[in-house]
Amino acid sequence: MPSTHPSPVLFVDCHVHLDGFSDDDVRDILARALQAGVGVVVTAGTTLDTSRRAVALAQTFPEVFAGVGIHPFDVTGPVDETVYAALWDMTLSNKKVVVISEIGLDFMEGAPDRATQYQALREQVRLARELRLPIIYHSREAHDETLRVLREERAYEVGGAFHYFHGDEPAARAAIDLGFHISLARPLLRMPRLQEVVAKLPLERIVLETDTAPQPFKAKRENWTEPRHLAEVAAKLAELKRVDVEEVRRVTTANALRMLRRNRGLVEETLASRA
Repeated sequence: MPSTHPSPVLFVDCHVHLDGFSDDDVRDILARALQAGVGVVVTAGTTLDTSRRAVALAQTFPEVFAGVGIHPFDVTGPVDETVYAALWDMTLSNKKVVVISEIGLDFMEGAPDRATQYQALREQVRLARELRLPIIYHSREAHDETLRVLREERAYEVGGAFHYFHGDEPAARAAIDLGFHISLARPLLRMPRLQEVVAKLPLERIVLETDTAPQPFKAKRENWTEPRHLAEVAAKLAELKRVDVEEVRRVTTANALRMLRRNRGLVEETLASRA
């Protein structure tokens, strides 16, 4: 007799970078992720080449979805008609492209020319609006300017998430007011000031990520961040919110599905098949 109990809700890791791993590595990473309760990951591009790799990974692995975009630190020139068309074609090539990611502004020393960053961000927000896809945005030492551009370009029409958030409460509130979610990763485990901020934010505006990428600077491979570590972030969030971790799982997954509304059905089907 089939079970009458509902299938458990699985986590969505909203932002990873799997492009730097081999397919065999990705297969192992995803297996460990599922053991930790993560049923879907969204792998983001940072260049045209890594965006193509993200789309290929989504085509290869059922639980992988893709984002395409040019990261502000990887901007080498304007997003002209050729680059725009390449991103457009990639998005339409696979129904599993669910976000424009990773885009934004980065004012860290050594970053590319700011005028070029601004142009790239504006064009990619326009792309997101035309394709009706949410935006996962990067902002480092540039919160006010990033939000200004997102507001001017009407990014609130598609929403998305403030990636790898570890800022202050005003920055979080401003992003939420613009229609974005706050995406939390492993900094939540080690930053008391971030914990204080997150405790004050509505759970209904939070999604989770790991920002997984190869980390050869870590001596032991088992210490590299992977989607399986999302469970630790969720546990800390549950502690801060004084709720059960299953509530965090349910709400953050619902938030991710709402954020990915254009492709929600496909993501839901994938989660159900992995449960």
